Amino acid sequence: MGYWKSTVVPKFKKIFEKNTTKKTAAIEACKSFDDAKEEYSKEFEEKKTELQTKVIEIYEASATEIKALVKEPKDASLKKNSTGVTKFLEELSKIEFPGSKPAHEACSKFGPTLVQGPIFFVFEKVSTFIVVEEKETTSSKDKDVAVEEEKKEEVAVETEAKAAEEVAAPAEPSKDC
Repeated sequence: MGYWKSTVVPKFKKIFEKNTTKKTAAIEACKSFDDAKEEYSKEFEEKKTELQTKVIEIYEASATEIKALVKEPKDASLKKNSTGVTKFLEELSKIEFPGSKPAHEACSKFGPTLVQGPIFFVFEKVSTFIVVEEKETTSSKDKDVAVEEEKKEEVAVETEAKAAEEVAAPAEPSKDC
């Protein structure tokens, strides 16, 4: 028992203490980000119109995994696509997207899994632009589909009318006989 306490336990402590300092720093970064969320939200509302086109360009240029993560943020996806998330945040910080710079810095230092709160906050703001864009395209697609369905129904009605005329015509006796 003495050997265990003197040799093995200190080695475990060293292993886990390394992670706790990193985690503590990440928690502090998340807290400071949380304190500034209101400022980021206000700044976002002020710059919304000028940021929209830039954000959509960055979003469209990103990988499909990142697009899915922006639409539906999940812990597992964040872990799998950590490099893509870092690059996406870097691109957003280049256009001075509110909150992206501190989120990118924290993500670079501590990794995306330890600073999920700031990353998901930025993704939530980005998704407001994306949802609007997709609703517009789906509504136009719905209109196109509805028009095509109406055309198909008209064609079906016309073919039924022609078929009914053809069926009715042979039923009448011909005068030539």
